[in-house]
Amino acid sequence: MKIEVWSDYVCPFCYIGKRRLEEALSQFPEKDKVEVVFRSFELDPNSKKDINLNIHEVLAKKYGMSVEQAKQMNENVGKQAEEVGLTYHFDTMVPTNTFDAHRLAKYAEDNGKSAEMSERLLKAYFTDSKKISDSETLADLAAEIGLNREDAISVLKGSDYSDSVRSDEEEARQIGVSGVPFFVINEKYAISGAQPTEAFSNALNMVWEEEKGKTPLKMINPKESKSEYCTDEGCVITED
Repeated sequence: MKIEVWSDYVCPFCYIGKRRLEEALSQFPEKDKVEVVFRSFELDPNSKKDINLNIHEVLAKKYGMSVEQAKQMNENVGKQAEEVGLTYHFDTMVPTNTFDAHRLAKYAEDNGKSAEMSERLLKAYFTDSKKISDSETLADLAAEIGLNREDAISVLKGSDYSDSVRSDEEEARQIGVSGVPFFVINEKYAISGAQPTEAFSNALNMVWEEEKGKTPLKMINPKESKSEYCTDEGCVITED
């Protein structure tokens, strides 16, 4: 079974959704036969690397709300993160562009470290308050997971893997991905948003029983559930 995960490293629900998927996989009897592939998706491709605003101010400006309202919204998301064992430090997060982080992730994938790199980049942004567009910072993160730091610097200073990132984003557009996280199982079924762990478990069991084949994506979000996802306009929680 193959699970493709479109996500961005500054998407709070992407990290939460990743944890919920991992929890579901830990309970799945056939987990050793599941391949998870991380795909690139930029929430804001036009974002600058240097943003002289904190995350609360960025959201307040984007949504036309007060900074206090933005803080409350982030606090609510932080509580959801805590439920899956994650710690979000919104007050010290460094809003930035993620294109180079995605390029680094592609380099890591080529060197057998995709899962480790994706996890480290998410933790770097949400928990460690790292600037994940800075080449030196990214190279340090690569070295932490066992990649060659100088090779990482070389990748980041050039344009390596740019086409791979753009290819993922183009495929996302073609299959109708408008927000992340977005999960595609066996190129056949799709789950949108950071669904509950039980929803992922049900999907894994259902798809395992299905014969493999390429068909149009079929949404399998559970009925009457929250849908938590991020688009280029921001992160939302909806309730049916």
